[in-house]
Amino acid sequence: MANQQKTPMPELKPNERRRSFSEAALGYTPELARKEAGRCLNCATRPCVAGCPVSVPIPEFLAKAAKGDFLGAYETVYAQNALPAVCGRVCPQERQCEALCVRGVKGEPVAIGRVERFAADYWDEAEREEEQPGPAKPENPDRAAVIGSGPAGLTCAGELARRGYQVTVFEALHEPGGVLTYGIPEFRLPKSVVRREIAKLKSLGVEISLNAVIGKLFTLPELFGQGYKAVFLGVGAGLPVFMGIPGENLVGVHSANEFLTRVNLMKAYLGEADTPVQKGKRVVVVGGGNVAMDAARCALRLGAEEVRILYRRGPDELPARAEEVRHAVEEGILFDFLSAPTEYLPDESGRLKAAVCQKMALSEPDGSGRRSPVPIPGETATIPCDMAVVAIGTTPNPLIAQMTEGLELSARGCVLTDPVTCATSVPGVYAGGDIATGAATVILAMGAGKKAAAAMDGYMRGI
Repeated sequence: MANQQKTPMPELKPNERRRSFSEAALGYTPELARKEAGRCLNCATRPCVAGCPVSVPIPEFLAKAAKGDFLGAYETVYAQNALPAVCGRVCPQERQCEALCVRGVKGEPVAIGRVERFAADYWDEAEREEEQPGPAKPENPDRAAVIGSGPAGLTCAGELARRGYQVTVFEALHEPGGVLTYGIPEFRLPKSVVRREIAKLKSLGVEISLNAVIGKLFTLPELFGQGYKAVFLGVGAGLPVFMGIPGENLVGVHSANEFLTRVNLMKAYLGEADTPVQKGKRVVVVGGGNVAMDAARCALRLGAEEVRILYRRGPDELPARAEEVRHAVEEGILFDFLSAPTEYLPDESGRLKAAVCQKMALSEPDGSGRRSPVPIPGETATIPCDMAVVAIGTTPNPLIAQMTEGLELSARGCVLTDPVTCATSVPGVYAGGDIATGAATVILAMGAGKKAAAAMDGYMRGI
């Protein structure tokens, strides 16, 4: 039956997008959005809502979209989700709301994210045709500080502003958006979309202070001394992790953070930016998550002749979104599964010339069902390359923790928080997103920002 399959979304063809930073997925038309939204069964149990970290009333917004009330659909989403145009593009719906969709039992789940994206874009187009109102004036004299303007910080700031608080977001970089700006490439998340979402928050009265490195410009005690009654830490996890193998200091070996920041935040892909980026010819990317896919696809668009992803497990264990993996394969990126670099080799000038890789096998499942990669003795391969990008994870920057007495951390350097309120060990200080969980998803960070805002509201009101 036709109703068992998702309505396909138009995309640029692989040969068009492999050298282009234009958005790869083109989005639904109104007709396609209505058709897909109409697949919702409006289940009484609403399992999809339980799978959404920010509790969007999914059946309600889909019902409005199915009737062609796209503005109403957007308003329904936006009441719970401060960044719908972002979430519709980059959230792993297939592992969250769509994973629980009843339609998925005998076919494919409703493409919730695609309809959400359409509704947000539709609203943005309609809104731009009208005169924009000035920023709202906060109704509450109490002030809250949000450190970091990534998805957790922006969500927390928006929720607090809706509650009438004066909110200032402190961002260390020269543009707001956090990982949405420096980490996710233009072809997945156009920066114009991020700027539009941030403009909505500013219209609520949120102030954003750029080039403000908290821990250097101000400490947390100094912020409290300036009259802020509560503080949210949403600075993410921007400290790259390396493998600690020989040759990682060679010219040509990069962290994914550095590479993607140069490409995205500094616009190095345009060729006229002040901050340059290496354009390798034969590139290897280490890792199997979305960051690895982003790095590999960026390298390809910068002119690489060959891009290989080295992943120490098999294709079934890839943590990246299925859509991103499919796009990478379609664009000609190669995958070397069960392969892990053990050494990078230099040429005569000290630049990277090859990666020595250990062949792996997967062990028997452990108690959790997870299979670990185990080296196969004596089986290695040498892969010629002039550039390597390491995308195996990140940890929180320790600056704020070093400057804040009493802030408790986990063994991994993450800020310890209450799972319900996101409160830290320091009164009045809350934290969420990657700084508390380690590298995770945009929507999980937003969920934490939302929970923290509710708790901060109670704290500032003394309840």
